[in-house]
Amino acid sequence: MYSIPFLDIPPLAGVAGTVRLPGSKSISNRVLLLAALCEGTTTLHDVLASDDTSVMLDALKALGCQITQAGETVTLQGLGGQLAADAQLFMGNAGTAMRPLTAALAVLGGNFTLSGVARMHERPIGDLVDALRQLGCHIDYLGNSGFPPLHIGQPALKLNQPIQVRGDVSSQFLTALLMALPLVARQDIVIQVVGELISKPYIEITLNLLARFGVVVQRPEGKDRWQQFTIPAGAKLRSPGVLHVEADASSASYFIAIGGLYGGKLDLNKISENSRIRLENNPKFLNKSLRIEGLGMGSIQGDIRFVEAARQMGIQVRGGPNWLEVAPASWPLRAIDLDCNHIPDAAMTLAVMALYADGPSTLRNIASWRVKETDRIAAMASELRKLGATVEEGPDFIRVQPLPDPAHWRAAAIHTYDDHRMAMCFSLAAFNPAGLPVRIEDPKCVGKTFPDYFETLFGVAQTAPGAVPVLCVDGPTASGKGTLAQELAGRLGYHFLDSGSIYRITGLAAGRQGLAPTPEFETRIVALLAHLKLRFDSGKVWLDGEDVSELIRTEEAGVNASKVSALPQVRAALVGLQHGFAQLPGLVADGRDMGTVIFPTARLKVYLTASAERRAQRRHKQLISKGISSILPSLRAELEARDLRDSSRSVAPLKAAQDAQLLDNSDATVEQSVEQVLAWWQSKQPFSP
Repeated sequence: MYSIPFLDIPPLAGVAGTVRLPGSKSISNRVLLLAALCEGTTTLHDVLASDDTSVMLDALKALGCQITQAGETVTLQGLGGQLAADAQLFMGNAGTAMRPLTAALAVLGGNFTLSGVARMHERPIGDLVDALRQLGCHIDYLGNSGFPPLHIGQPALKLNQPIQVRGDVSSQFLTALLMALPLVARQDIVIQVVGELISKPYIEITLNLLARFGVVVQRPEGKDRWQQFTIPAGAKLRSPGVLHVEADASSASYFIAIGGLYGGKLDLNKISENSRIRLENNPKFLNKSLRIEGLGMGSIQGDIRFVEAARQMGIQVRGGPNWLEVAPASWPLRAIDLDCNHIPDAAMTLAVMALYADGPSTLRNIASWRVKETDRIAAMASELRKLGATVEEGPDFIRVQPLPDPAHWRAAAIHTYDDHRMAMCFSLAAFNPAGLPVRIEDPKCVGKTFPDYFETLFGVAQTAPGAVPVLCVDGPTASGKGTLAQELAGRLGYHFLDSGSIYRITGLAAGRQGLAPTPEFETRIVALLAHLKLRFDSGKVWLDGEDVSELIRTEEAGVNASKVSALPQVRAALVGLQHGFAQLPGLVADGRDMGTVIFPTARLKVYLTASAERRAQRRHKQLISKGISSILPSLRAELEARDLRDSSRSVAPLKAAQDAQLLDNSDATVEQSVEQVLAWWQSKQPFSP
């Protein structure tokens, strides 16, 4: 997950390959609560790991539930409705945790306080509280009336009269009652919905899961099917034993959309030879479609009907029991006018897809957007306008004019309002025909439902040649370029390349295969490089999953590196290897010839230096900290001699690229250097300050 202030997504040209989606938030939080409330032990597989489920798990533990976790598998010892009687629960901004827990705790009674983040305290809960008070539940508002935080006390339950709850604000209110009332069903309990029930598919999920836990809710036939629900007398929640959570259908909507925008279409004749070879050796980029695993056409989630909307817009979608496959059918997409009451969350994806349509698209019956993590109608309209779109919004609709002309698109920094779906939806804007990047502010907000969303997107995304941004930091030994480059990579969320380690790693890998760094083994060493799994992370160097940071710093490793560097075919292959580090969303590379030889077209080149005296002092301090004795004048002499050798060598001599920014950090801190380079980097971006 990208825990940085913003994430810049470069222009994307298409997607291809396979993605496996995380578990559904709606299903995960429902089954976690049901498993805690029921009798028996329940093992849940493929549970979503996210902010919202973390909130639910923490609350259930505070209420006395014994929970063990192993990856995406969670086992809960059901409490049979016997919860701890006193707890203060922080619910973050998780509506799927706040609403049903409020109902369950209110009917069971105790001394409970439920609070959340500031936005949670703006999300209405009054209609649920009113319904629970009809039952005799004791609930007090601790802030503004109708909104959290809440205090819950002991109830004096009255179950002989129908309970009325509004259905036109949020389906979560009805879901909360349906999940809580089996705990006290000593007689038939009738729930009557006042007004039109919105988001009916989410109620279907609740009813389906209740049945899995042994409670079959009764409904009348005909027009009252969505107006009255009866919890039968004697109903009791019982563990199903084992349950698998479906992948999240709302999350699937983003990949259905991008799979249909450009699919896997890439003209291999229009890219560089090195890029073509890498793609031909990577089968995922030669597919003509995007495959989504973990979700099928028979899903119990209402948002699977997003597929119908995607097909209306011209996207091909087919699927089986646990998979979907997506490919474009027409371009541009077809405009739609659609009642989206049945897919309120996934409908947000349609709003951004509308930018790629052949006419204005209207999404109707989406009043529930107003009371979600943010006012999504207002937020969506505001951010779409930043991209250049004309948008009309109403109480329960949004109308979006497309941007068919590339000249009308604008690069935009998207404000996400601490709303995970805003961040994910607007990643689709990176596929714009103008070839403009998009900035997503606060990208970590996707942690609410899909922490690895951007990593998953970048794993299947394609870019035009040269579209991945590269920032180079070159400079002499002990100038601090490695430290600076790592800090920059962390601040930007980019990959990091320590080119100075490449030859040492090559020598180490060759030695492990019994290949001496000599001409007779040159061809085999080159072949070995094609299979190296190499990454730089958190100041460490990883080779095939092993931390080799210390191994490549030995004297022997240095000797082998020098011998390897003398092999022409190996040097050429290592250029290609370094090019391979230019991956989404971007790269910061440090070395001595990054800006002059390896990445001559890099977006920004920095030549970092410091006086020999200051560099010697830094190296002296570093060695002393490691318990290695050194003499300062000798260190300075060695550095000056190294500078002379590096600057006068015949192959890739050390020098600043003609278009490099010069940065002397003799008297600057690392933070000051980072801020200076970031300022240069920002000045090259198309986003307005």
